Amino acid sequence: MKIRVAILTISDRSSRGERADLSGPALADLIAQQGWVVVNREIVPDEFSDIKTKLAEWADSEQV
Repeated sequence: MKIRVAILTISDRSSRGERADLSGPALADLIAQQGWVVVNREIVPDEFSDIKTKLAEWADSEQV
């Protein structure tokens, strides 16, 4: 069984499309090098409610 990973980038500018997310893809590459699987990757603004909602959604999902 492979380790499954979800990557949540928290950035106001990247979530609005004003700046490319460089950290998420870089982390995904490192994860792949370990032989693990990225099952989800998203960007949310630096707002507690958005972060909380996304993490709760992932926690309730069978995908992650």
